[in-house]
Amino acid sequence: MARRSAALNDRKIFTYEEAAALLPEARRITAEAVAEVDSLPEGDEAAAESERIITDWAGAIIELGIDVKGVWLIDFDNGSGYYCWQHPEPSLQYFHGYEEGFGGRVKLQ
Repeated sequence: MARRSAALNDRKIFTYEEAAALLPEARRITAEAVAEVDSLPEGDEAAAESERIITDWAGAIIELGIDVKGVWLIDFDNGSGYYCWQHPEPSLQYFHGYEEGFGGRVKLQ
């Protein structure tokens, strides 16, 4: 149990301003990965290459301290839930609690 609480203490907590400031970099990384996947030809080799691109994308996003919740879907932990962004949304517009997940997203005012 001590190990779990230590891991929770290490997580990055973002204010809205910090998350919004980091979003352009996350959007750039994501757009490049999306374009790379979209340029792949059909076939078995493309599936493996697509998986590699998505894995590399996720690693780059995680390095920024952002949670990866799905393909092209990221969350910024704010201590009471998440600011949620999905490609190709233009800005950080949604929030959801820890339990609600993507389906519980609400638009920020």
